[in-house]
Amino acid sequence: QWHLEDLIRDPLINSEKGMAIKRKIDLSNQKRTDIVEYIDDYFLNEFKKIKIKKNATNNSETLAWAIDRLSILVLKIYHMNEEVERHGTSFEHKKKCKIKLEILNFQKQDLSKAIDQLILDIQKGIKYIKVYKQMKMYNDNTLNPILYNKEDGLN
Repeated sequence: QWHLEDLIRDPLINSEKGMAIKRKIDLSNQKRTDIVEYIDDYFLNEFKKIKIKKNATNNSETLAWAIDRLSILVLKIYHMNEEVERHGTSFEHKKKCKIKLEILNFQKQDLSKAIDQLILDIQKGIKYIKVYKQMKMYNDNTLNPILYNKEDGLN
């Protein structure tokens, strides 16, 4: 999907090719959302026997969405490192990319620690899992008016 996102940003892209790529990106995002929600359900089941303390709170982000965010961060690190090592670029370009890479690596460390801490807090019962479904509407023929109006013959 990373490379499709690059392609779609080409200002000279053929509109037909662009729409085909956009649909692939939408499908990939839907599959990713479904997988994250599946992982959230797994964690919900895995930790269901934990005794939740009276003052326990839920996290603003689920464990699976935090892991998803971490996976995106790892992709950014990989691709930023490619820019640092890319031949034929200026010293300034490499310098800027090294600074960004350093920041991304710090973010990865912080997010990894936060995920570990969230797991520990859930195991201690001071945080509890509360799963919110994304309820994506744009891919659903019954919820997207453009799609259901086409099926009804209104367009």
